[in-house]
Amino acid sequence: MEFNEKALKYNKGGKIQINGKVTVKNQEDLSLAYTPGVAEPSKEIARDKNKVYDYTNKSNTVAVISDGSAVLGLGDIGPEASMPVMEGKSLLFKLFAGIDAYPLCINQKDPEKITELIKATEPTYGGINLEDITAPKCFEIEKKLKKTMNIPVFHDDQHGTAIIVLGAVYNALEITEKNLKDIKIVVNGAGASGIAITKILLDAGAQNIIQCDSKGTIYKGRETNMNKYKKQIANKTNPENIKGNLKKSMKNADLFIGLSVPNVVNKKMIRNMAENPIVFPMANPEPEIYPEKAKEAGAKIVGSGRSDYPNQINNVLGFPGIFRGALDIRAQDINEEMKIAAAKALADLAKQPILKKLKKQYPDEDLKGFNENYIIPKPLDPRVVPKVAEAVAQAGIKTGVARKKPKPGQIEQKTKKLTQKNRLI
Repeated sequence: MEFNEKALKYNKGGKIQINGKVTVKNQEDLSLAYTPGVAEPSKEIARDKNKVYDYTNKSNTVAVISDGSAVLGLGDIGPEASMPVMEGKSLLFKLFAGIDAYPLCINQKDPEKITELIKATEPTYGGINLEDITAPKCFEIEKKLKKTMNIPVFHDDQHGTAIIVLGAVYNALEITEKNLKDIKIVVNGAGASGIAITKILLDAGAQNIIQCDSKGTIYKGRETNMNKYKKQIANKTNPENIKGNLKKSMKNADLFIGLSVPNVVNKKMIRNMAENPIVFPMANPEPEIYPEKAKEAGAKIVGSGRSDYPNQINNVLGFPGIFRGALDIRAQDINEEMKIAAAKALADLAKQPILKKLKKQYPDEDLKGFNENYIIPKPLDPRVVPKVAEAVAQAGIKTGVARKKPKPGQIEQKTKKLTQKNRLI
């Protein structure tokens, strides 16, 4: 109860506010900030809509949008109850990346109406972060928005999780001396994050993935508990068309990724995996199997969604830097190449020496550098956002979605300066 009470006290009155970028100290300032001075930039924008990026804060804004239908592990609790989460996300955007983010919690469940509402906000925001929208509705909303909007649209529950997982997988495979294209992967859970993880692993080169849901393996021709997104996955995965339960699918698997429910994996299932198995039980707060049990059963590397174990898969490693990079090149989209670039940047950073001041933030952990208990950077590492932003920006420029093209290294340096005063270390 002590932590719960602290959480209520911490959130009392909300966590964010708006501060001005200019001062209003006299009558002239007032005239410049509002009427009649605002007429001049308005006329410039009326002549050329792209100048909205020059004369407003659009270039540094993200809308954090939810309908409250899939909030954390709490389910469909409504838009009002989703507000503390969206405020928290907005706060992290600001503190970690200097981005002005605003919660927009929608009292609407119809995906068509949600899509139209979000489309109508495009003149205001530089990017759209979708959050806590239930699957499969979230897939359809994002797909339509990406087709019709000229600013980045990113569903963090899908792609944020997938990017961090891919970064962790790259390093886990390096330690275990395995290759992504050769290993057998089992992904348990076929919601937003589960399907997104499977897609990004396929894009990165994986060739043997079995996806499972509550009814067992997803395979070509399955009819029970299917939707069009699961059918698409069935056509790209499970090359042997294995039919059966999670236990059967995990036999001889090199990598298990869980995004499902607690306690569906036991020690025997881990022992039946391939040599030096990699296990990511990420159901939160209770994982598919607790990390210590997975280790006892022979797992070589374990990652989870929890902060009280090594190798936490935490989305804050991704979204601030991803949007920082996308906004700074005025990207029209956040494409697959940009996502994979972010994952590689995280993987590379985990191999760098750990900062002494970072170790002070984690006094209970024996941080020695890149090893089986340190395959992904810590969220408070001040190098994360600048390096991810730079990697995302360069990938966006290379793939043709950028409307601005800063020089290599420029965004990383800018982001360091921008976030330094806000960070804890």
